[in-house]
Amino acid sequence: MNSMSSCLSLSLSLSLLCTLSSILINLGLCLATPISKSTFIDTYCTATRLYYANATNIPVGANANLLLSYLSSNASLSINNGFYNSTAGQNGDEVYGLFLCRGDVEHNICQNCVEAAVVKIKQLCAINQQGIIWYEECMLKYIYYHRVFNWPSPRAYRWESRYIFSLNPNGFFQKLSNLMDSLATLAINNSVSSSRIKYFATGEANFTRFHKIYGLLQCTPDITPSDCYSCLRNAIYQISVVFNGSSGLSAYFLNCFARYSDHPFYKLNSSASAPSSIRKRKNSFWIIFIIAAPVVITVILFLILFYFIQKTKQKSEDYDLDEITSGDTLQYDFSTIKDATDDFSDVNKLGAGGFGAVYKGRLSNGHEVAVKRLSRNSTQGEVEFENEVALVAKLQHRNLVRLLGFCLEGKLLIYEFVPNKSLDYFLFDSFKRAELNWERRCKIIEGIARGLLYLHEDSQFKIIHRDLKPGNILLDAKMNPKISDFGLAKLVVMDQTRENTKNIAGTIGYMAPEYAIKGRFSVKSDVYSFGVILLEILSAKRVNNFYRGEDSQNLLEYAWRLWQEGKGLEFLDPLLRDSCPTTEVMRCILVGLLCVQGDAECRPTMSSVIWMLKQTLDTLPQPGEPAVFMGRTRLQGNGTPLGSKVHSVIEVILSGFSTR
Repeated sequence: MNSMSSCLSLSLSLSLLCTLSSILINLGLCLATPISKSTFIDTYCTATRLYYANATNIPVGANANLLLSYLSSNASLSINNGFYNSTAGQNGDEVYGLFLCRGDVEHNICQNCVEAAVVKIKQLCAINQQGIIWYEECMLKYIYYHRVFNWPSPRAYRWESRYIFSLNPNGFFQKLSNLMDSLATLAINNSVSSSRIKYFATGEANFTRFHKIYGLLQCTPDITPSDCYSCLRNAIYQISVVFNGSSGLSAYFLNCFARYSDHPFYKLNSSASAPSSIRKRKNSFWIIFIIAAPVVITVILFLILFYFIQKTKQKSEDYDLDEITSGDTLQYDFSTIKDATDDFSDVNKLGAGGFGAVYKGRLSNGHEVAVKRLSRNSTQGEVEFENEVALVAKLQHRNLVRLLGFCLEGKLLIYEFVPNKSLDYFLFDSFKRAELNWERRCKIIEGIARGLLYLHEDSQFKIIHRDLKPGNILLDAKMNPKISDFGLAKLVVMDQTRENTKNIAGTIGYMAPEYAIKGRFSVKSDVYSFGVILLEILSAKRVNNFYRGEDSQNLLEYAWRLWQEGKGLEFLDPLLRDSCPTTEVMRCILVGLLCVQGDAECRPTMSSVIWMLKQTLDTLPQPGEPAVFMGRTRLQGNGTPLGSKVHSVIEVILSGFSTR
């Protein structure tokens, strides 16, 4: 029997023992607290329904049903203390799930919430989908193991109706940030302390003489302390992003949730004590605990071992095509794509680049697709093909081009068809750029930023694109931007700040200096590229073709000089100067200059960029010098020009597609 079967058997044994324990405990319970109705927040279901090509055991839908029955039945066990996780299925059909009740709710309320969650998630999610459901009192989720790292980060929010903090948001945010930071630390410390409720903390802080702020944070106990802390920090940040002056706000994520309010919504002694029904039978609990401890420890050891095996797989950069080809839903027959593109006719050819040619196609169901075909003479296409299949198939976001599938024969990548070509097709054309009014350019800037934020922070991975440029930003029918071309993208460990490479590839003008010179790349490398694109969107000038005056100023230096002289509006595309708010233009120029600073450490993260695009000028920092001057690239504070290195870098440039 494999390790998963052992875990399942032990879990069932524990469930039987816990059922008996619950009966013994409940014989001595006093009158039960009346069951209250649970407050539904939201649910999230994955869109893909077919997960396994090689399922040999019970159908995954049946395993999900079995798993949900485990969760429902174990909600009645006081010994679980508001949390239970289990697995159903084996040999490739495993479904993992858990429920977590808020650390301060009574046992009977927890039981009622979990049972309601099981019923509702069956109604709202197809049983062969992955799903998560949030209530104010509990959360419940189930995930197919083979897809556990292919699930976008789901989230939900709940605002309270009153608005009291909008008059002094800065003061409120400082108080709230201090409170939440301390609670996050307390929640992590609870994981190794004598607290009965793991990863749970509540607290309060004085905001004014008449108002207090109450906070609550909690993680699912099946993750590591560092992952819990990262999840809580993200939740705290998202609260600041979506804050609208409400007197209370809750943020719910895959592995944690956070809430604040101006009134005490939790039991004030909940962080240090267990539910009252358990406290009344403390002695009985400890007797049963001593009996069950060996079984529980064995189960935990197996779960920890399995967790770290899966975590190691997630952090690995070595994605093999064998991992992808197990999902037949992504793989197309060569004949199907050949028919869709009319045998790759020149009439359907959209463009070509270092990878090969791109064709428009129409599948038998009427859906239009874009087909990228590996050139036989391509030296880099093989690596790019494997890289794009392995990475893009795992990423789903409205501002990323969606990979629909691939074909190993002929090395084909099949993408959603994006009708409006690429950003450079409009931006650098003297006539077509008129279609990009100020509102559309702002929407494009924000969309690119949100796509990068997803790659850097919100996906299950941490992806660095490394070749961000207008030619790799496609525009859909509504002119929404979609980041494309992940052939050069790199997957890094989530807590890794930077990485080095000897294979420098990208597009000159958009590469950060630390990457072009030393091969050192990080999320701040993408931030630099974003800053260049932002300045190009504002000016409608190419960074590589622009020079001005006797000193041959390039685009970044020109923007920097005008900013210092207080003439920022002169940098703007003349077509827009009479039709857009001055403050918005100056804010965008400032954000662009902050992104292209020579010192990578001084550049903002993409989450900060999105925040800054909504702020007033007087609240934003002033930029340092940009990295590029007079055609020579240098590191800020170093002053060393690239010199001959520029030419060696250009030799390894992968310029991408010339047309779309």
